[in-house]
Amino acid sequence: MAFYDIFNGDADGICALHQLRLTEPREATLVTGIKRDIKLLRRVHPEPGDQLTVLDISLDENRGELLRALEQGAACRYFDHHYCGEIPRHPRLQAFIDTSPDICTSLLVDRHLQGRQRPWAVAAAFGDNLHEAARRAAEPLRLAEPELERLRELGECINYNAYGESVEDLHFHPAELYRALHPYADPFAFMAEHPAFEKLRQGYREDMARAAALPPEPVGSAGAAVMLPDAAWSRRANGVLANRLSRAHPERAHAVLVKTGEHYMVSVRAPLARPTGADTLCRRFPTGGGRKGAGGINRLPATELQRFLKEFSGAFGPAG
Repeated sequence: MAFYDIFNGDADGICALHQLRLTEPREATLVTGIKRDIKLLRRVHPEPGDQLTVLDISLDENRGELLRALEQGAACRYFDHHYCGEIPRHPRLQAFIDTSPDICTSLLVDRHLQGRQRPWAVAAAFGDNLHEAARRAAEPLRLAEPELERLRELGECINYNAYGESVEDLHFHPAELYRALHPYADPFAFMAEHPAFEKLRQGYREDMARAAALPPEPVGSAGAAVMLPDAAWSRRANGVLANRLSRAHPERAHAVLVKTGEHYMVSVRAPLARPTGADTLCRRFPTGGGRKGAGGINRLPATELQRFLKEFSGAFGPAG
């Protein structure tokens, strides 16, 4: 029997797995990658009796591979909050899926574990730009405001590390980052002791300082877009910049586009005041997807740019 832990390389995926393995220790093959590398089940070829744990990747995007694994006799636990389509019914599939706009995978795992590793779920929710949900989850912990701010910084730095066109853009491979924090039950100890955190924090500050020099331009009556150049720092910054802009202007939708050759890498945020529609917009384009409040398009052809901007402008109307 073999075990596989298959997880998104962002803060939500990493912290979701960390919570599970702190509570349910298990040696497993790690399968992960950059944030936008979500078709991860195709890397796994399980045999009868193998056990798969899948975290924070769309079931809809992995449907065929999931059904194949189940037909091969594997068992699967699936935790996610992205668009999923119809959830298969199978005796060897346990699905913990909730696509509500104020939930993330780490909060679903926290619910499953009854709060036993709650600080990591709080950090992940902050990293996924769910600040209000993070603060609600943190209430039983009775943390002081500086401690909450530290968990916010941790979540945002882990999340920042996942963005790029390839793992070469990242400061750490997500599996390496997971292994670095795995010995730490206490996130504050990880931040104080492990050099990975300081490297991420410094990189985050430098990349966001570059991004701040490129202000967003209005798109329609309720949106704004930022165009970033073809550079590694742009690819690292695009998602966290979108999160930062959405918090600064909660009534607006935001798009951050990074030029990559003849394509654009796109991050979309629905208005925080009305966090829905991002996934629907992005799924209109090949390689697009996401969740209600946040989505992306991996490779938008340059020839489709004007169409995207037009549909983005119409997707998020002003508050009624």
